[in-house]
Amino acid sequence: MIYIIYGSDIANNTYDVLKASDIGSYLKADHAVAIKPNLVVPRPASDGATTHPEVAEGIILFLRDFGVRKIKIIESSWVGGSSTKQAFKNCGYEELSKKYNIPLIDLKTDSTTTLKHGDLKIEVCDEALKTDFLINVPVLKAHCQTNLTCCFKNLKGCIPDGEKRRFHSLGIHKPVAALGALIKTGYCVVDGICGDLTFEEGGNPVTANRIIAGRDQVLIDSYCAELIGYRPDEIEYLTHAKKLGLGEFWSQSTKLVELNAQQKPVHRATGGRTADRYKAVIDEDSACSACYSSLVYALHRLGGKGRADGKIHIGQGFRDKGGPGLGIGNCARGFAKCVPGCPPKATEIMDALR
Repeated sequence: MIYIIYGSDIANNTYDVLKASDIGSYLKADHAVAIKPNLVVPRPASDGATTHPEVAEGIILFLRDFGVRKIKIIESSWVGGSSTKQAFKNCGYEELSKKYNIPLIDLKTDSTTTLKHGDLKIEVCDEALKTDFLINVPVLKAHCQTNLTCCFKNLKGCIPDGEKRRFHSLGIHKPVAALGALIKTGYCVVDGICGDLTFEEGGNPVTANRIIAGRDQVLIDSYCAELIGYRPDEIEYLTHAKKLGLGEFWSQSTKLVELNAQQKPVHRATGGRTADRYKAVIDEDSACSACYSSLVYALHRLGGKGRADGKIHIGQGFRDKGGPGLGIGNCARGFAKCVPGCPPKATEIMDALR
């Protein structure tokens, strides 16, 4: 089961999606909880690389109302010389820590335990292992090597820098899947506000304004892959994770609970220079962020190629209108060809554009 909420009121939306979810089936008030964001670089979340502190704040508020009192935030930033402490500061987590008296744990200085999965031995930071309940809070974004980075890849911040380097020498996909088996994740809250279009370190954010929550990391990552234009079987670590029995891919039978599907805010999705180049092929009128971002991801995956029969129409302004050409989303169903959905996934739009 996957829970989704749309909008730019990030902290309140995070709280609401958790309140409506099934997290209470797994979480207990006396649990010691670790929140694991993605702070790969010391840059603000608006760049599309790091977890919004408002998402963490919404989680903290929910946990406190649930009765949880032992909460910490754990992270280890990028191996390329960056400082986790600087990331905590630049990304707004120092302020969050002071506001709620939540400790920030730099896993770069943590002790480790070597665990075995199959023929792989992996060092894992003890803070990630000794917590009762880990909440994985990745950013939904693209990755230069694995195509997608979301729940599974975010756990790479729970291993020491030497292991991060070794993962790449091992081909990254198999060890990332194995790590997902070794670290027991209690729940996932995906920051889908403005993940980067092309690169895990940010610079080309695409506003989608959504929070996605659930327990099954394979299910969530496979669903998120399609949102940005990849089939689940194009994400190699997900194929390995499925073979390991860690979960199933998203399918049409998956139950999606959209909390405010009929009240999606009208907010023109914006992006960096890469996204801006696609404006020439898009006829937009009051499009919701989630719908527009799916179109931008699809165009990017296809190299920006549109259709020969005119612009691509998208937005609520096209309700009860039509004509030749392609419409994106239920609001543009009056056009000669339409990709239905509210919003449609980028993979579905790509099929139509091809």
